Amino acid sequence: MNEFANLEETTTEPANTVARGSLLLTKIRGGNAYEETVERILQTIRLGLMQPSDQLPPERELALMLDVSRDTVRDATSSLAEAGYLVIRRGRYGGTFIADEIPTGAVRIGRDGELIKRAQLSSEEISDTLMFRVVLESGAAYEAASTELTREARDNLWQAYLDTKNSSIEDYRRLDSRFHLLIGELSRSSSLVNQVAQSRMKVNELLDEIPLLQPNITHSNQQHEEIVMAILTGQAEKASAAMRAHLEGSASLLRGFLA
Repeated sequence: MNEFANLEETTTEPANTVARGSLLLTKIRGGNAYEETVERILQTIRLGLMQPSDQLPPERELALMLDVSRDTVRDATSSLAEAGYLVIRRGRYGGTFIADEIPTGAVRIGRDGELIKRAQLSSEEISDTLMFRVVLESGAAYEAASTELTREARDNLWQAYLDTKNSSIEDYRRLDSRFHLLIGELSRSSSLVNQVAQSRMKVNELLDEIPLLQPNITHSNQQHEEIVMAILTGQAEKASAAMRAHLEGSASLLRGFLA
């Protein structure tokens, strides 16, 4: 038994809402501020970093987190409310909340920031998406294992693993997304985290088309533990190899169902 396994395994409550959501709600660098703001909030919702009925940070705070104007935040949240992802409540107990029912299906952001249903990916696009993910996330695992982590970061990673391991089938993909994003965050590169988020959005669209099978979940959890232990013990090569094996297995499953 290792020192991390001594942590309370029955604890399944994730970190507080703002901490979960802040993985992607970080400073926007370049590009169209409105479109980037829509994308960051949409990723936060669709990747499950915030759950239905959770409240977004206040407008002023969100503008500071993203380094955009309050008008930009207001326009972006209004667009997402119109599209059904957010609910804006006025008055003393008002605020901006994640909708109780999140729209499903693949989406992309149009030239004017509108949300458009994404066309089905071709086999070539699927292969490209899966290969990019393997290269990106195996590198993220390598960097995470090479970084001197704080006690808080180590505890958060172990807890993210436990949350995923102990989750229901209904919550599994949401918590799995958070687990992978957290590993990207441990690299201390916000650009890498955003790339992981964009990649994961595409992969989730593919995963939504195949069944979630218990044997796959069990195997995935075993691989997650191997990745986590390699990161926590500073074994960068092992962490990268474990992540690559994990993602290549997922890619094989997706190709099998979607080819």
